[in-house]
Amino acid sequence: MGIDKCKAKAHAWRIPEKTLFGLSLLGGSAGTWAGMYAFRHKTKHWYFVKGMPLIFFIHVVIACVIYRNFY
Repeated sequence: MGIDKCKAKAHAWRIPEKTLFGLSLLGGSAGTWAGMYAFRHKTKHWYFVKGMPLIFFIHVVIACVIYRNFY
């Protein structure tokens, strides 16, 4: 989020939103969600405001299921 915010300010090539969502889906949802508000980036896009907490919640549920089944 920080890199994309800097590029947005410089009117340079940007990181595609699909890439940001993809990285979140691969396990970076907590960092993406925190970065949104730390850098004040993508906070006006409803699909980021709703999507990142949802992805994070799904990751927490998956982690709890895995933990419960294996420990």
